Amino acid sequence: MTKKISDLAVKSAFGAYPPNARKQLMACRKLIFEAADHLTITNLTETLKWGEPAYVHKFGSTVRLSWSKKNPDCASIYFTCNSSLLETFREIYPDVFEYEGKRAIHLPIGEPVAEKQLAHCLALALNYHRIKNLPLLGA
Repeated sequence: MTKKISDLAVKSAFGAYPPNARKQLMACRKLIFEAADHLTITNLTETLKWGEPAYVHKFGSTVRLSWSKKNPDCASIYFTCNSSLLETFREIYPDVFEYEGKRAIHLPIGEPVAEKQLAHCLALALNYHRIKNLPLLGA
């Protein structure tokens, strides 16, 4: 489910990205809200963290969307680096995404996104504090 951006600062952050990066990040945003709906999360907060759109839920780990001039060919999804999220994503989807350490998935702009797998990763992040003690986060 696509939701309207109600926070003007978040809208401005998306507006500052180049059109092709914005399109990729807005598709990621849509997947975040769809994952939240699937998990029946009703209080997902869309805000800015470090000047970038971020999604926060009481029982989840923050998910942040980013694009950088340092890596202009990719849109990035950042996760809390002291979580086991990226370790788990690598284990269950070793060849699906480009990973950066313990903190990010990079998505090449203009290339198809593995939506099903990405939606699963996002759902794990949004539910992280409920599942963090399960093997492979219950995946």
